[in-house]
Amino acid sequence: MQVARVELSDGSRGIAVIDGGALRVADARAGGPQTLSELLHAADPVARAREIWERAKTSLRTEDARFLAPIDDQEVWGAGVTYKRSQVARREESKEAGSFYDRVYTADRPELFLKATPSRVVGPGQNVRLRGDTRWCVPEPELALVLNPRLDIVGYTIGDDVSCRDIEGENPLYLPQAKCFGGCCALGPAVTLTAFMPPRAQIGIRLKIERDGRPAYTGTTTVAEMARPLEELVSWLGRDQDFSSGVILLSGTGIVPPDDFSLEPGDRIAIQIDGIGTLTTGVERRTGSG
Repeated sequence: MQVARVELSDGSRGIAVIDGGALRVADARAGGPQTLSELLHAADPVARAREIWERAKTSLRTEDARFLAPIDDQEVWGAGVTYKRSQVARREESKEAGSFYDRVYTADRPELFLKATPSRVVGPGQNVRLRGDTRWCVPEPELALVLNPRLDIVGYTIGDDVSCRDIEGENPLYLPQAKCFGGCCALGPAVTLTAFMPPRAQIGIRLKIERDGRPAYTGTTTVAEMARPLEELVSWLGRDQDFSSGVILLSGTGIVPPDDFSLEPGDRIAIQIDGIGTLTTGVERRTGSG
């Protein structure tokens, strides 16, 4: 069972519950949730979703709705160097500071950073953006943890932590500029409630990038390849922090394109994660800067 923010053919927007290929929209006028967070932060999100499903008068096909980014006013945070492939990539891009990333991979304290605010997030079918001053930028497909204010993992969605490898590699202190900018993050298409996800060891992650209608890069990994348990990342994120609106945590990437690859305007990015679906976005370059 999944939940999502959707826009219907008449232009109306609402909170939807998805079961199989069918979709039912909550009636906000009859007490249904007006935001996705209202559902996700309920004492029992599964029971709340089932209540919405039973009360809805009609079912639609998922193809009849446009999916919006599944975020209200939460911050998006990221975790870095949680896969061996990421450790190697950071060492390759940052010759002078590679040892720092080696130490982060094995240290008790993980790398955590503020990735995006809601205004910097795009949803399915929209375009992620390349900074005007980068020449080496890649998508980072990641399992995104959807957390309530108590920091319980109430669901999962797909995230793309778009990253400027040239900026980050030049100096680790440039990480905020390499990670956080307009259109730097994509989320969607829906949130799979925790009880309905496959076992973590069986969750596969796949990336496909198309250029001019042809495959330009493909890669695969699994959540089983992560070096840290998800709960460990959540525990560190919650230290001395309060997230009254909940928070979304990108858990790190195990897929990094080769060093000679960079995203270009017009590319199409498709990220598929078992139990969730596929997040597809385009690519455009930020104008008026750099």
